[in-house]
Amino acid sequence: MVLLRALAVFLLLAGAAAAEDRYFDAGGVRIRYVDQGRGPVVVLVHGFTGDIERSWVNTGVLPDLARDHRVLALDLRGHGRSDKPHQPLEYAELADDVIRLMDHAGVSRAHAVGYSLGGIIILKLLTTDPERFERAVIGGAAYRRARGADADVAAEVAALEIESGVYRALIVSTAPSDEPPPSEETILRLSRNLAASNDVRAHAALMRARRVLVVSDAAIAAVRVPTLAVVGSADPTLPRVEAMAGRWPALRVEVVPGAAHATAHERGLPRRPEFAQAIRRWIAK
Repeated sequence: MVLLRALAVFLLLAGAAAAEDRYFDAGGVRIRYVDQGRGPVVVLVHGFTGDIERSWVNTGVLPDLARDHRVLALDLRGHGRSDKPHQPLEYAELADDVIRLMDHAGVSRAHAVGYSLGGIIILKLLTTDPERFERAVIGGAAYRRARGADADVAAEVAALEIESGVYRALIVSTAPSDEPPPSEETILRLSRNLAASNDVRAHAALMRARRVLVVSDAAIAAVRVPTLAVVGSADPTLPRVEAMAGRWPALRVEVVPGAAHATAHERGLPRRPEFAQAIRRWIAK
């Protein structure tokens, strides 16, 4: 029985990994996506520095959902095999790409799952295009609130560091809250890994365009799309998720004990079976 279960998981992962790459044009930017499975449509949106494979295939989320759903997943602009513009203005349409994907695939309404930056994108879309979504699951994210000039300065500092190959702001802000802060050696080691597999100029441009995803407190409180937020107890985002729930009474929140934020972390929420289970429970309602 154990061997059969392991074989089934292997075949699911192999099938997802072999999914045919497809592309659509997003205002002159080529966006890569996969379309797999049959059933109710679920759109997956990954986080900053992620892509389809690292965020959804390797974690088992995509192959699990594709057993009985039609799953659409894209590489965000600036990531994976999609085009990687170097101008911040090109990222003003970051959220629009999700709607373009649905239009391209002939999907009028879908369930949506976003993790980290992907969750921020979905939260933005719930305020601008709510009619396109049946239900939503937000992993490790809260909506991006308007902040003062200090936030813009911090974003510019982070962008400059990313251009030099150092993802300090990302690494520090997502480090497990139940562990000591990462050392300088750890920050540089993790940064080298990220820089080696990403376009740092594209990521810096995206960092400078962060304000395009800002949502007001009033707009988020008015969202009527049934939404579940799933977050790890060791995710530094947890306090912001709890604050979001205070401003948005309709939001439901599930906290996964011991789960961390970073997908690559051994305790990363997307790797935890509770995450996929929560998605299934929510979209089945």
